[in-house]
Amino acid sequence: MRIGIIGAGNIGGTLTRRFRELGHDVKVANSRGPDTLRELAAETGATPSTVEGAVRDRDVVVVAIPERAVPELPAGLFDAARRDTVVVDTGNYYPRRDGRIDGIEAGTPESRWVSEQLGRPVVKAFNNIYAKHLLQNGRPAGDPERIALPVAGDDPAAKKVALDLVDELGFDAVDAGTLDESWRQQPGTPVYTADQDAAGVRRALAEAKPERPVGFRA
Repeated sequence: MRIGIIGAGNIGGTLTRRFRELGHDVKVANSRGPDTLRELAAETGATPSTVEGAVRDRDVVVVAIPERAVPELPAGLFDAARRDTVVVDTGNYYPRRDGRIDGIEAGTPESRWVSEQLGRPVVKAFNNIYAKHLLQNGRPAGDPERIALPVAGDDPAAKKVALDLVDELGFDAVDAGTLDESWRQQPGTPVYTADQDAAGVRRALAEAKPERPVGFRA
């Protein structure tokens, strides 16, 4: 697949490495420009890109940046993307890092808020696992130690693409419902960084409470 990744930090860099290992065509961008990505490109074979280039003619675009940086993306960024491009949001809202975001504080699920900022539907995935575990802990299908990851979104076809990528990376993919239900996998919920199997992920999602924990509120 042709994959664009916006953000080259812990999760963005990890997905760049893993998707390239799997043979995908990856363009990676960050806020500082393509010249700052030469080392990652040399390591992985990914193509360093501008943010605009990372969304153009891609099958999938992964947004892996802090929530505070989402409104700073170029206006109309996804106007250049294909209508069928699947946008995957990996982000989490951490008030100590991001500052106060009123919409999220008022109860809008984090990825619903991201979708509103981007002006595009998104699928939420890869937000509840440590980058090191995402890099190292993938396992073949059927392995009893295989970790499961939740995926939430409104469009069944887009969500299927994300579910398949999770599986390809070596994790069991669990359909976590619609984007409005994605609060069940936000920071502070039972599934967050818990490294559970598929049954455990489904149980954790069901046990989640809608109230944002004090440690994750501004």
